[in-house]
Amino acid sequence: MTDRLDAQFAFLNEADKLKGVLRATRLCDGSRRENSGEHSWHLALYALVLADQAAPGVDINRVIRMLVLHDLVEIDVGDVPIHSSDGMAHGSADTLAAEARAADRIFGLLPPDLGRELRCLWEEFEAADTADAVFAKSLDRAQPVLHNIATGGGTWVEYKVTADQLEARVGVKIARGAPALWHYIRALAAPYFAKG
Repeated sequence: MTDRLDAQFAFLNEADKLKGVLRATRLCDGSRRENSGEHSWHLALYALVLADQAAPGVDINRVIRMLVLHDLVEIDVGDVPIHSSDGMAHGSADTLAAEARAADRIFGLLPPDLGRELRCLWEEFEAADTADAVFAKSLDRAQPVLHNIATGGGTWVEYKVTADQLEARVGVKIARGAPALWHYIRALAAPYFAKG
């Protein structure tokens, strides 16, 4: 029992480092950059509040579990902004390999049975092949967009994001799991892109 608890707390202590990983996205009030721990919590809340946007049969409890776990690899890899063009590119082979190594290390801290279970949820989110993962991925893409809208364009300015880029990199994924949500968000974003 002690060995199991030692492993569980080693993982939990390691997970605390997610609070120190700064993301590109700013808080809605624009005061500072969000950290990845805050992002994961906020997404879990998104799933709870926006559950009515999910397709029939989506298990919101599984979605919440995925969202709590989905960015743990950023402890090792850092945040890789979707609109960034420097360093490691979002979704590149190098980034995916680095994230897989991070997942091996971080989930490997847990007792093997629990480590496998949580790693499988993380892999399911990454693959986005199930209805639960598709909805989780939609929320993960929606939240930063809403932060950028709240901050008058936020990091879209910094990364020189166009409406076409937003549609291709983000909108397609939101629409796949929550079409009405993307329709709503796209309308909110449109005035920003009409300006510039």
